[in-house]
Amino acid sequence: MKQMEVTIMGQSYILACPDGGEASLLEAVASVDNEMSAIRDAGKVKARERIAVLAALNLAYQLAEQPSAPPPRNTTSADVDGVQIGTLLARIDAALGSDGHLL
Repeated sequence: MKQMEVTIMGQSYILACPDGGEASLLEAVASVDNEMSAIRDAGKVKARERIAVLAALNLAYQLAEQPSAPPPRNTTSADVDGVQIGTLLARIDAALGSDGHLL
């Protein structure tokens, strides 16, 4: 495993990266940097920690909204404490309403 230095919102970080995962890590860093910068530039939130949490929630929501491939045959849907992931995602969608973004 190698280490890579990246910059997010002007701050440098050293991250561990599996061999061959450099492109994926850089893509993830770019997504986080873009999301955090957009929140900062909107001027509503100043604290770096709060910006990071809001960016993480926005990115997680975007991932949840992406259509996923159907599960492989002969397997059951994943669950957390007996609740299926699809049910949890439906609850999140209902809580967020039609806005689609937390900001």
